[in-house]
Amino acid sequence: MKHIRTLIALTPLACAAACQAQAAFPSRPITMVVAAPAGGATDAVGRSLADEMSKKLGQPVVIDNKPGASSMLGTSTVARAQPDGYTILLTLSASIMNAQFMYTKMAYDVKRDLAFVSQIASASMVMAVNKDVPARNMKEFLAWSQQNKGKVSYGSFGVGTTGHLISAYLSNSRNLDMTHVAYKGEAPMIQDLIGGQVPWGIGSVGTLSPYLADGRLRALAVAGDARMKELPDVPTMAEAGLTGPEFKPTGWIVMMAPAHTPAPILERIEKEVRAATQAPQVKARFQFYGLTAMGTSAEEFRRDYDATLPVIQRLIKTAGVTAE
Repeated sequence: MKHIRTLIALTPLACAAACQAQAAFPSRPITMVVAAPAGGATDAVGRSLADEMSKKLGQPVVIDNKPGASSMLGTSTVARAQPDGYTILLTLSASIMNAQFMYTKMAYDVKRDLAFVSQIASASMVMAVNKDVPARNMKEFLAWSQQNKGKVSYGSFGVGTTGHLISAYLSNSRNLDMTHVAYKGEAPMIQDLIGGQVPWGIGSVGTLSPYLADGRLRALAVAGDARMKELPDVPTMAEAGLTGPEFKPTGWIVMMAPAHTPAPILERIEKEVRAATQAPQVKARFQFYGLTAMGTSAEEFRRDYDATLPVIQRLIKTAGVTAE
């Protein structure tokens, strides 16, 4: 009984200490684990956010790049971190959506081990063809592909990426029997697309724009619900005749935290990251990389995640993608 009375007496003190710690958050630097290499678009997004958030939080937000395993290395690091708000995650949507349907073994479970904070930005995907492909629009492209059934290949910047999944679905749903050529990154895919080694592929507007502008590549359609500001004359997949949710996925850059992080701390992080996302200099940085600022609430993020997940699952099943 003595031990029970002691625990009861300590419980209010423990709660008071926890509440005080949450109220004082942050009292030391925060580590933002970026699940991508330094120097790329995702890293630039993280550094832009970190600079802006540091001003409002009164503590440095320090970038820790942990690329590898299709962004799963950094994601798993945060999934195992202390849930105290001092370790947060910036990662790509593939690591929290696509991976679970591709890999038989994973080091984390998204809904069990991570907390939703915000969708930071989206990267709409552009379907582009080499200048020598005799197609000016989707109708002509599909007719050309059908005439060359079994002979057409397409490039992607990695197995299981959004571009690969949409391309595979297009080939399978239209019975075009196309061959997938996977590259280790977007840059080498674009070089072969320009050179004609692959006639078409789906990539990000930020990377493709210079080659669309000089005529070496031609844009036929964009994924997503709306046309891009950068390419106002290019129709969406739906406008081009490819309807259905399978042609709409875009890539996200998202922020998450370890599961069981106290709600007041999550709310503070969410508040500051959403504000940072809307800062003019941050939005300009996003636009430079062909990204659209989102800055959703945690609830909006969770709702969008739940709605998109079955679409990604169908795409991966159609593409027949598996990984060890």
